[in-house]
Amino acid sequence: MKGKRRLGIVIMMAAIALTFAASAWAADTIKIGVIGPMQFVQGKGHWNGATMAAEEINAKGGVKVGNKTMKIELVQADSNEFLNVTDATNAMELLMTKNKVDFVVGGFRSEAVLAMQDIAMEYKKIFIGCGAAHPELCERVAQNYDTYKYFFRGTPFNSKFLVKTSFLHLKYVGDILKAKLNLPGVKVAIVAEKAMWADPMVSAAEGFLPKVGMEVAGIWRPSPVATDVTAELSAIQRSGAQMIFTIFSSSVGIPFARQAGELKIPAVQVGINVEAQKDGFWEATQGMGEYVFTMDTYVRGVEYNELTAPFVDTYIKKFGEKPAYTADTYSAIKYALVPTIEKVGSLDADKIVKVLEDSEYKTSGGLVKYMKDDQGRPLHDLTWGPGYLTSLGVQWIKGKSVGVWPNKWKASEGAPEITYKGIVDYTIPPWVEAAYKK
Repeated sequence: MKGKRRLGIVIMMAAIALTFAASAWAADTIKIGVIGPMQFVQGKGHWNGATMAAEEINAKGGVKVGNKTMKIELVQADSNEFLNVTDATNAMELLMTKNKVDFVVGGFRSEAVLAMQDIAMEYKKIFIGCGAAHPELCERVAQNYDTYKYFFRGTPFNSKFLVKTSFLHLKYVGDILKAKLNLPGVKVAIVAEKAMWADPMVSAAEGFLPKVGMEVAGIWRPSPVATDVTAELSAIQRSGAQMIFTIFSSSVGIPFARQAGELKIPAVQVGINVEAQKDGFWEATQGMGEYVFTMDTYVRGVEYNELTAPFVDTYIKKFGEKPAYTADTYSAIKYALVPTIEKVGSLDADKIVKVLEDSEYKTSGGLVKYMKDDQGRPLHDLTWGPGYLTSLGVQWIKGKSVGVWPNKWKASEGAPEITYKGIVDYTIPPWVEAAYKK
């Protein structure tokens, strides 16, 4: 009997010791929630980028927080935000309550991220958005700082700058078409998925194109998940457009590119097609996506700075594909959160916010500096332009995506030309050249 009692005491003490050990381990861990549509490439990019950052940081010993060194623990949350905003808010709520994370990175669809943002702000958790582009996410910071100061944009720059960059791409390609095909002007069909983030881009394009001598041939708004766009493409062909300005972040980018290629419509595609940013685009379009031009953040062989190639090459080696822009959860953790935590010496969100919003730091995609609004209020939004973040223009040629912009780009009169290492010339599709060249 005494032996049994002694055994019981030993077991109890062991259990208590394990409990204390688990508590101590948890106390030495920084928990970062990674939220995104995990069944889609955008969410997988979120998770892959965060995983890579956490592994690199932990391999070097972790994060120095004051006198303590802490490891990073990632918590995955599937937002399912393409299909259901309620699922997204539930996933964020669970990160706050059940998982008790210290920080959050990720988010993709603006409609869902706006809702998720409110939950993270309620719990006063720093949330670095790595996918949604709508300006309102950061305008909220300036308009109601005390509530929304915990939100920062990590990628991409907001849709106003996406528009500006897209217009630079349109003008760049349009000038090439006019010069090489002897066109007096260029007609542009605007094709944007029916989604909130695309709305300001459509209205801006309507106003911009006539200012640079381009004519709007028409506007088409297919579903983000449309599988057949032959009706839209037939109408575009009848419109006589020589260019198609695409604004796609969802799966519609695949059938659009494939069917346009099959029909050999004599109009070049330029704009945003997130599907065309993936390595699998060529196979998904059965090779019909050749010559498609899209804005992108990373492409093999192009370097913004000395951090680009190590990130892209390591990502490809680890995951078998090039990083999507949502993989910039890597930069959000490695270059934004961790250095700021170490500088502050604390996980205190208010202290981190104050230091981070005034920081300027280099990432694999360029230089990050957070903007202020016209009244000098913090926006926590990304600075766009030469010397900061510009993104790339890439084109599919012979089964590979190559960087074609910025190619001797001058942002203003008298400014130096900008061309990143690895940029090549744009190629006009041969059937377009045959249709218009005289």
